[in-house]
Amino acid sequence: MRIVAVQTDLHWENRAANFQHIQHHTDSLENVDLIILPEMFNSGFTMNPVPIAEDYNGPTLSWMKKLAKEKQANIIGSIAIKRDESFYNSLFWVEPNGQYFFYDKRHLFRMANEHNHYKNGNDLLIVNKNGFNFCPLVCYDLRFPVWSRNINSDFSFKYDVLIYIANWPEARINAWVSLLQARAIENQAYVVGVNRIGIDGNDVKYCGESRIFNPKGERLDSFEKNKESVQFVELDKEFLNDFRKKFPANLDADSFEVI
Repeated sequence: MRIVAVQTDLHWENRAANFQHIQHHTDSLENVDLIILPEMFNSGFTMNPVPIAEDYNGPTLSWMKKLAKEKQANIIGSIAIKRDESFYNSLFWVEPNGQYFFYDKRHLFRMANEHNHYKNGNDLLIVNKNGFNFCPLVCYDLRFPVWSRNINSDFSFKYDVLIYIANWPEARINAWVSLLQARAIENQAYVVGVNRIGIDGNDVKYCGESRIFNPKGERLDSFEKNKESVQFVELDKEFLNDFRKKFPANLDADSFEVI
């Protein structure tokens, strides 16, 4: 399965400019299965949801559907959504046929008061495509390994690919890189972390450092710091299955329940 990660700058609370900018990055893409965009790719990580939040018929989801159809690829990205009088930082997985699934960010970044502006979700999303099970999560979720623990009650694997889309600041970028690699190793899964670059409307600086790791924790990408880039990686299910078979650490995992 061929995935594409888009490390890009974002225009602050400017939906149209972000659409145009990302379209520039994706115009030449062909024969890809999944395109991954950063967290809040249409606005940046804003705590001002009232003017930018949309419903499920809004312009951003419509744009994602259009891009998915044009590229015949699945698209991932998060946006501010208003539902039942509450706001959510919602990740959408959009398919070429227009169908979509969503995941509401579970762990809200209180150091930016995200928990005072958005409501958190309580359900994981697992999507099966091309023989892979994908688990997409959002930014601060990365710091909480229990939430992403890759084990079912029968000690089988929940997913094959763990994805984090983010607006993760440069000030804590070492934690970002280290935790992404750790999630790959401990969960015996591919891990894809897609972060933005640039400076947002709150003068927070982002340097990217997007990463793609295989289940051994080996780096597969060549992203550069502070540089916009589109990276292609082919996920190998045979390699994953062979590694898990030869090193079945999942069979010695601790049983637990998230409450």
